[in-house]
Amino acid sequence: MVSCQNTKDHVSLEKEIFQTEKSFEKMASEKGVAEAFYYYAAEDAVIKRENDTLIIGKKNIRTYYKKINDEKTTVSWTPDYINISADGTMAYTYGKYLWKIKDEQGKIAEYKGVFHTVWKKQADKSWKYVWD
Repeated sequence: MVSCQNTKDHVSLEKEIFQTEKSFEKMASEKGVAEAFYYYAAEDAVIKRENDTLIIGKKNIRTYYKKINDEKTTVSWTPDYINISADGTMAYTYGKYLWKIKDEQGKIAEYKGVFHTVWKKQADKSWKYVWD
């Protein structure tokens, strides 16, 4: 992707995307993974999960995450890189994430990795992910 033409706009949009990522992360912590992934998804969003399974549509994404025990799951992440399209309507981010899942005995399993999210600006000017 080519970055925005205007440097001021580019910096402003980078801040918007970064803040959207951090608000998304905060909602996952406060309201659960399923609700956060539902709220920040575009209607036709797609997520790729284990064994290259594609979950298509925000309602299906919520259903997928509700199968995970939200009360025993936490996730944190921070974008290391943000790139915005020249017209300012699309962006992508990537960075590191950490999932923590507590089992019935109270043991916590940690899963680390790299995420990649594609964002699309909506008609209401909010950012929703279309790919994660």
